[in-house]
Amino acid sequence: MHTARTRAAATTPASAPSAEVAASPSAAAVRLDIVLLAVAIAGVSLSAPLIAGTVAPALAVAFWRNAMAVGALSPLVLLRRRHRMELRTLGRRALLLSVASGALLALHFGLWLPSLRMTSVASSTALATTTPIWTALVLRLRGHRPHALAWAGMVLAFLGVVILTGVDLSLSPRALAGDALALAGGMAAAGYVLLGSEVRRTASTTAYTYVCYTTTAVLLLVTCLLTGASLGGYSGETWLKLALLTVTAQLLGHTLINRVVKGLGPSVTSTAILLETPGAALIAAVWLGQTPPAAAYPALVVILGGLALVIAAGRKESS
Repeated sequence: MHTARTRAAATTPASAPSAEVAASPSAAAVRLDIVLLAVAIAGVSLSAPLIAGTVAPALAVAFWRNAMAVGALSPLVLLRRRHRMELRTLGRRALLLSVASGALLALHFGLWLPSLRMTSVASSTALATTTPIWTALVLRLRGHRPHALAWAGMVLAFLGVVILTGVDLSLSPRALAGDALALAGGMAAAGYVLLGSEVRRTASTTAYTYVCYTTTAVLLLVTCLLTGASLGGYSGETWLKLALLTVTAQLLGHTLINRVVKGLGPSVTSTAILLETPGAALIAAVWLGQTPPAAAYPALVVILGGLALVIAAGRKESS
């Protein structure tokens, strides 16, 4: 037993970055994570169609999806001894990183959603989905050298988003400001994914997401109060859509993303999130009767090809 452990330790690079996977997961674990990631992408892909049909301020929608998620998790976290112990033993560093991650998620929502009303949806979406590029750059600054296949995969996946959305940059001051907000929103999302992957090395998904979503909800509540965004007076249909958004995009989407980032790593996870764009287009076609753009299907293929390259690069780095 001691010899096996020694050999395993000897084959693990001492300089492996803490933000990436600390140990090579089993093939079965990787397959499970990929299935869960697919479910997560399906969940977040429902976000845009649901928000489009929800009569409520964008920031209020962002607040309620996080607040409702905290409400749904609270009985699980506070009434079960195991989860209470997880929170108590989270550790100061993990707690602070979880709070910081929640702040970055709130910043992502606070920057990206207003940008949709300042610039074109196409430009906002394309710029906000630069997340994997910023993720790779931060990892590079931390000493991790992504494999050439990973860079190629991220660029190819982002190209798929551009194929679908296009980038129609306007020279008006308002549109440029909206473009800047969307780009900053993509950067904030990268920080959210990276910090989440760091916390998840030692903390459970439940403990991390509870602290993260609580922080996000509190900060968005303050933002809504300061900006005067209406937090109530909605119709029953609107509340139902907010509840559905919470279950699909937040509890299934973001929570499963936070679950799999420990095994798949931030590069693969953030690249896979790009599938939300064609996913939302296809869901809108089925649910809302909106004809998907002709570029939706080739864009989906291109993004999947890019994701395959990033996954292949991860396997080469771990071998």
